[in-house]
Amino acid sequence: MKKKKVKVLSICALVFSLLPLATFIPTFLGVTLTNGIQTVWAGTNILFILVGLLLSIICVRHAENRSVLNILSTIISIFWLLLMSGIIAFAVLLTFKS
Repeated sequence: MKKKKVKVLSICALVFSLLPLATFIPTFLGVTLTNGIQTVWAGTNILFILVGLLLSIICVRHAENRSVLNILSTIISIFWLLLMSGIIAFAVLLTFKS
């Protein structure tokens, strides 16, 4: 029973890790979003990244639960987190540059 819960949690972690890729859908379809929708979308992407990372860490924490799916979702989540941190650092740098 526990293995099944961990497998479902691993799949959820991978899905949450891949959900920020949905940002490209309007771009591919040529749809322009309003500023309010873009702000909400950015906030949900941040939430998806954090939830995906949290679920991935929960799954990978114990050695017997580690699988390729868990490690892959952790790597994807860490990539998104580093990318988001870099964008924020760059924005702050540009804001305070004289």
